[in-house]
Amino acid sequence: MLQNIMAVATTLHILSVIVWIGGMFFAHMALRPVVANLLEPPIRLQVMAQVLERFFLWVWIAVILLWATGLWIIFGFFDGMASIRISVHIMFSLAAIMTALYIYIFFIPFPNLRLAISTENFKQAGQYLAKIRSIIGFNLLLGIITVIIATGGRYF
Repeated sequence: MLQNIMAVATTLHILSVIVWIGGMFFAHMALRPVVANLLEPPIRLQVMAQVLERFFLWVWIAVILLWATGLWIIFGFFDGMASIRISVHIMFSLAAIMTALYIYIFFIPFPNLRLAISTENFKQAGQYLAKIRSIIGFNLLLGIITVIIATGGRYF
C-alpha cells in the first residue's frame, strides 16, 4: 500500500514539475519572443497578461501539489529531513526560493501589470511585464538546477 501511495505522490510531483518548469520554459523561450516580434505593445501586453493569468492558475496547482507530495515523501516515506540526502535538502531550499519568487510575482507585479493595462498605461505595463519576465527567467534557471540536482544528485 505504501508503495502505491509513493508511486502516486512521485508521479504527481513530477507532473507538477513539468507543468511549472515546462510552462516557464515555453513562455520565456518560445511564446514571449514571438509575441514581442509580431504584436504591437497594447495587444502584446494584453496577450501576455491573459496567458500569465491562465498559466498562474496551473502554477498554483503545481506548487500546492509539489509541496504536498514533496513533504509527504520526505516525512511519510523517508522519516523526515534527517533521513534524506543533501541533494534533497538543496532541492527543498531551491523550491522554497522558487515558491517565494512565484508568490511575489503573483501578488505584486502581476496585479500591477493588469491594472496598468486596464488604465491603458502601456509603458508602465511593459515595465511590470519586464520585471515578471526577468524573475521568471531566474526562476526557470533555479528550476533547471533543481531538476539536475533531483535527477543526478544521488550520483554527485
